[in-house]
Amino acid sequence: MNISAKLVMELRGKTDAGMMDCKKALIETNGDLQAATDYLREKGISKAAKKASRIAAEGLVFNAISDDAKIAVLVEFNSETDFVAKNKDFKNFGNLLTKLVIENELKSVDELKAIEIDGSTIEFKLSELISKIGENMNIRRFARVTSASFVTTYLHMGGKIGVALQLDGDVTDENKAKAKDIAMHVAAMSPDFLDKSEVTQEILDKERSILKAQLIEQGKPESIIDKILIGKMNKFFEENCLLQQKFVKDDKVTVENYAGNMKIVSVVRFKLGEGLEKRNEDFAAEVAEQMKG
Repeated sequence: MNISAKLVMELRGKTDAGMMDCKKALIETNGDLQAATDYLREKGISKAAKKASRIAAEGLVFNAISDDAKIAVLVEFNSETDFVAKNKDFKNFGNLLTKLVIENELKSVDELKAIEIDGSTIEFKLSELISKIGENMNIRRFARVTSASFVTTYLHMGGKIGVALQLDGDVTDENKAKAKDIAMHVAAMSPDFLDKSEVTQEILDKERSILKAQLIEQGKPESIIDKILIGKMNKFFEENCLLQQKFVKDDKVTVENYAGNMKIVSVVRFKLGEGLEKRNEDFAAEVAEQMKG
């Protein structure tokens, strides 16, 4: 089967494995990218169980909270360069977007763009800003989190990562401080799930299958594999589920323990440029050259 250099490059970007290992994995799986990723994990070649997509977009994640602390907002506003993201007009526009999302129950970016201010839509104002600064910009996404109790937000690295939490509990200074700490934890540890109960059976079966294949590859006796798997699955929950994660400021307690009588209802985490890929002509050429023959 002919495996393209582009596909090998994509698999390498996801797994950090070597190019020839990636090519072999794709051949073994008939070019199925996900199956090849699993294959590399099973063989112990992939260096990471999950790896964020290479970030292509610059810009900032903006945050805001309503005056009554019952609505939290995150908005990802992208630019072509980090230099423009530091521009005062860019920042003012991003802050305006968060204000509008707080004030309006919007379902999509298109609805946000359609809002009119002083006779002009947000989409038109954005085009004016693009013309003024001379660089393309994009309102990529937003999240609006509400709570009958309270919410909190946190920005990391000046807007490279944004977190919003929906919380249920007494609105005390202690709980507000804990909520901010937990938001910081989410920014640092990037949980995939709120609680282990959210992990689907399909994901559990797949993870167990991959872990079992790793143990077999390592030569572990069949008689003890099931016992080892119990511990490894508990480790999976600890690494991927917020409430089961060890609290980043005190690894003797879980996040759930730290929260106490305060309930974390939902979590939103935006990483700037997440899932957007930057073109890298030199790297593509390098891969193509090494894949010849």
